[in-house]
Amino acid sequence: MEQDATALVAEHWAIGLFLLAVATLCALMMGLSSLLGGRSRGPSKTLPFESGVTGVGSARHRFSVKFYLVAMLFVIFDIEAVFLFAWAVSVREVGWAGFWAAALFILVLLAGLLYDSRVGVLDWAPKGRGRPAPVRRPDA
Repeated sequence: MEQDATALVAEHWAIGLFLLAVATLCALMMGLSSLLGGRSRGPSKTLPFESGVTGVGSARHRFSVKFYLVAMLFVIFDIEAVFLFAWAVSVREVGWAGFWAAALFILVLLAGLLYDSRVGVLDWAPKGRGRPAPVRRPDA
């Protein structure tokens, strides 16, 4: 039984040492930042702040559904790029079968993009109210 424990320690001592070093480094960084960091207090410290602009209005602002649709489209086409990159790296190994699989994948995504375009997901600008009124020049 003792030999099993000794063998286990001999195999995994490096992981324990690494975890101890990580914990020590984290404690050291947090301790030094609390000792050396600034301690200014004031009314402006408690205000929400983002990108140099003080927030205005309620945090419970409702977003348009188009915001989420654009986010989902981004994720879908970002994942598409990852799959196509993996295919491009192994194009010689997968041969013609891989080529036709990638072509089918691209066709399905193009069909989805055409559907999104027809439904109006990609129409980000507000719809106009007909034709704009002609501009009259003052000298005419």
